[in-house]
Amino acid sequence: MKLILAIIQPSKLEAVKQALSDVAVFRMTIVDVQGFGRQKGHSETYRGHELNVQLLRKVQLQIAVNEDFVEPTVNAIMSAGRTGPEGRIGDGKIFILPLEDCIRIRTGERGPEAI
Repeated sequence: MKLILAIIQPSKLEAVKQALSDVAVFRMTIVDVQGFGRQKGHSETYRGHELNVQLLRKVQLQIAVNEDFVEPTVNAIMSAGRTGPEGRIGDGKIFILPLEDCIRIRTGERGPEAI
């Protein structure tokens, strides 16, 4: 089992959800997050004053999958989350972590069956 954490642009969320649905990945948690990497923020004007906004709004997907679904999930996120054919700075990142155990609270099932 693996836990996939994907940080994407908020504007790409619906496309990524559809791409995941197309590869039969339906269970996920979506979290609004803020951060910056190479983008380093941007400038905005608010009430006549220029402000430097360093933390940019992003969306984090948390998806627990069995081993067979890791590559289809990653490929779906990459294809739908990329801006244009080449991609751009700020498109996001995907992290794949080992998942030691999973427990379904309702039934008590454990491991891959609980996902």
